[in-house]
Amino acid sequence: MSVAAEDHLGPWTVEDVLALPEDPRNRIELVGGALMMSPAPGLAHQWASYRLHVLLEQAAEAAGAPVLVFDAINVLVPDGLMISDLAVVDAGVDLSGAAVHAHDVIAVVEIASPSTRVTDRKMKPALYAAAGIAHYWRAELEPAPRLYLGHLEAGTYTDRLVQAGETTAVTEPFPFDIDPARLTRR
Repeated sequence: MSVAAEDHLGPWTVEDVLALPEDPRNRIELVGGALMMSPAPGLAHQWASYRLHVLLEQAAEAAGAPVLVFDAINVLVPDGLMISDLAVVDAGVDLSGAAVHAHDVIAVVEIASPSTRVTDRKMKPALYAAAGIAHYWRAELEPAPRLYLGHLEAGTYTDRLVQAGETTAVTEPFPFDIDPARLTRR
């Protein structure tokens, strides 16, 4: 971490985090004034993210959905700043900043890695739900690819599990159908 981060006193703010120099080795998020760091994702994670990004973008375009699909975007939530692996965002969002407000985010996708599994299963869904993001999807690649498709209901996500060999048949935020096994194929 940079010297600026090591010399910081007191709780962190979103502005403090966004002012840090870019660090390609770590993702730095903010929860309740504290920094949360995770290493850059591994190759399997990156491949699955790329595959899912392309498939989401194609499905949104085919449906004529007014959305943009982003990789590793800064999302402002009530208690800090999250970096989702993928985000589906309203196409009218202001592109001039370094972060997007949760109210412009339609869906977030996290791809669980060994270093982020607990955060992706427990903390991030609670933070994204509190921010009112309608869809929280989590991909897990081991032992076999699967997707947990969460839809916000009464302040929490209700998940539907889709295993490898099955298809999603998602209708919101736009029609999208994928067998999770496609996330790891070449």
